[in-house]
Amino acid sequence: MQSRFLIRAIAVAMLVGGICAADARAGQVPLPTTLDQLLIPGNFAVTGREPDTFSNFSFSVSPLGSPPTPANINVNPFTLGNEDGIQFQAPFRAGPNAVVDYAISYIVSAPAGFKLNDAFASAVFNLPVGTTGTVSIGETFVNADTLTPIGQIQLDPTHLSGTINFGDVQRILVTKDILIDGGSLGAGVSVINQGYSSHGTTPEPASWALLGIGMTGFLAFRRFFKKTPVA
Repeated sequence: MQSRFLIRAIAVAMLVGGICAADARAGQVPLPTTLDQLLIPGNFAVTGREPDTFSNFSFSVSPLGSPPTPANINVNPFTLGNEDGIQFQAPFRAGPNAVVDYAISYIVSAPAGFKLNDAFASAVFNLPVGTTGTVSIGETFVNADTLTPIGQIQLDPTHLSGTINFGDVQRILVTKDILIDGGSLGAGVSVINQGYSSHGTTPEPASWALLGIGMTGFLAFRRFFKKTPVA
């Protein structure tokens, strides 16, 4: 299972590698919105306290035509504690005796002077009582600049949330593989949350100002003692 998620993520990373370099970003789409708006080449969303940029979205589903369509997938801002990101809200579902596989990918970029250092994911599953259906979500993370795999988060009805910590990364390619086996009564997932925390790598302007004031005072202090005659 994990190798399937990783192979798909690396394939997506190689496909969008050239796009990552160009990162055209034709226009910002305010959140909340629907996924079809973010699938338009060059469109992106900005959210969070830093804030982070979410771009290069893609969506696929097998079998083709299975609902929901991108126009019915809501993309909302998401915040939990120090994690900021986006939320996908839609009736991802497989009916009885059916299997549906959804894939959503995007790139999250930290702003200048910041690096991403962990990711959080959670989901709300919909399983009727007595169903034999199952739902699994594989979150795969790849460094979008080097195409180096970072790690995974696995979600299912017994693991409702997860976190992965990693070294400082400027941009991450995220691939969500949502596999739903409807079993006897159908199964689904209605909400998928994704958040990130980051930290600054350069001093804030105010910090630079304080440093400058301190250096000025230190130099003035040295000049004063140089000019003071010794008794």
